[in-house]
Amino acid sequence: MTSPDIVIIGAGAFGLATAAELKLAGHSVTVVAPDTPSASAVAAGMIAPAMEAAIDGLPVHVGDMLKMSRMLWDVFASRTGIDLQEMPAEWRGEGAERLMLQMQRHDFAHSYDAASQTLLTHEDAKLDPVAALDVMGEGITRINATAEAIFREGDHWMVVTSEGVVSAPKLVLATGAAAAIVGLPDVVTRIIDSIVPIRGLIGITHERLSDHVLRGEGAYVAPVNAGPFAGGSVIGASMEAGVRDLEPDMECCEAMLAAAWTLLGEEPRPIDIEWRAGVRGASPDGLPLVGEVGNGLYVALAPRRNGWLLAPLVANQLRAEIEGQSVTERTLDPHRVLNPSDRSGFRP
Repeated sequence: MTSPDIVIIGAGAFGLATAAELKLAGHSVTVVAPDTPSASAVAAGMIAPAMEAAIDGLPVHVGDMLKMSRMLWDVFASRTGIDLQEMPAEWRGEGAERLMLQMQRHDFAHSYDAASQTLLTHEDAKLDPVAALDVMGEGITRINATAEAIFREGDHWMVVTSEGVVSAPKLVLATGAAAAIVGLPDVVTRIIDSIVPIRGLIGITHERLSDHVLRGEGAYVAPVNAGPFAGGSVIGASMEAGVRDLEPDMECCEAMLAAAWTLLGEEPRPIDIEWRAGVRGASPDGLPLVGEVGNGLYVALAPRRNGWLLAPLVANQLRAEIEGQSVTERTLDPHRVLNPSDRSGFRP
């Protein structure tokens, strides 16, 4: 097989955004991933710093990081050709005042109506995940295979796949919530072992239920503008920590659908929905694990539910590190999840 500058294992939002960023910077990149949908495809594609910072009550410095990545999205979408959809995001019902106060704290532009309990922001945006993954993967060499083992040989990382061996001096792990690959250094395995899997469920329907993003207690509803469900809607989303099962939990799905009807102000009625499950990863503090772990080995892991929002920031940071430049977000250093006694022996 070929020997590119960089091999990336994983073809979700972090993996393909990093591949696209590196390709645009002139690097030779090969992506290794099975030809199956990633967890990033089982998503609504929210680029939602205002709503996410408010809903989670994030510290100001984390909200600022989400804000920065939202700004990076405008440039990244233009450079890659991704359709970034500017549309309002609206919260309806209980919790609107609390979220309004959080948006004030983070200095996100918004409007709030106390009488109707509605909160509106134009700071957020949306994309269609499958279409965005396709665009980011254009022109990238891809090996549709599973990475079975990794080892170091001279100054190269060797990745043993079900289709053969590919090697490069730089290796990026963007493997989501998957277990550590055989052969990784122990310290990297410990970093990966700190990640908690989180299952998310969404439903997709051909019916257009809203022309913008609606959020409320227990559900959101958003339009779908590309792919086989173009003109339809996505309903989501659950977060079940510690669950890896990809079989949708119908009791949970029905609860989300009921909350969606309430959000829409409609009486429940029969609707044709395809329910899907995806498993993401989360670090102990909820922030991604991004950066070099040593000897040209990098990680881009644990997006929790903000993988799409943070993708250009993660890609930008990894390109900077790979090119020997300074990075913007030291708070994402993957070594932070290790005990002090674990932090020696494999770090640049």
